[in-house]
Amino acid sequence: MSARVYDCLRLIAERIIQNKDFLTDLDREIGDADHGVNMARGFAAVIERVPQDEEDVGASLKRCGMTLVSTVGGASGPLYGTAYMEAAKVLAGRQTVSAKDFGAALAAAIAGIQRRGHAVRGEKTMLDALMPAYDAYTQRVEQGADLAEGLDAACDAATAGVEYTKAIAATKGRASYLGERSIGHQDPGATSSALTLEAIRDFVRGL
Repeated sequence: MSARVYDCLRLIAERIIQNKDFLTDLDREIGDADHGVNMARGFAAVIERVPQDEEDVGASLKRCGMTLVSTVGGASGPLYGTAYMEAAKVLAGRQTVSAKDFGAALAAAIAGIQRRGHAVRGEKTMLDALMPAYDAYTQRVEQGADLAEGLDAACDAATAGVEYTKAIAATKGRASYLGERSIGHQDPGATSSALTLEAIRDFVRGL
């Protein structure tokens, strides 16, 4: 992946903004009905604040993370912001991103989310999309896949992970107040995570 990380972040922002109402509707069922609105506001700020000509991938991701922390309300801001800032540490000074680099950055992002949210897989959160995506990605890359092929696998796994969240009860965040009543609803955070991975995949493939 080239150093035009701004273009990738812009595609992520466009995807989130396009799905603002959908994400908000999902959150209305089990949360505060603000996930889409908050994420759209945050990513609109990202594409305003990240320099378009920045060549350091890590620097752009760090600025993205800091912007999300400061502009996205609720738990999503700190969680998404932490994810980008942890990925930024792995990619600091890089002008290109290899398949191996992306896997390391995704692993760091997931670890940051786990530390910040005190969450694990299977609790109806964004981790239920991201962790299987990481597993699928690394398996394909270890088999010789390039970045785009690895991302194809990651997106498929993330989509399956989103579907899985419908079958389990939430045990984290406001959705946990519903207990068993949260079953049957897909998690908004897992959904926005899957949308993010799809945008990255489409950027890498030039779609």
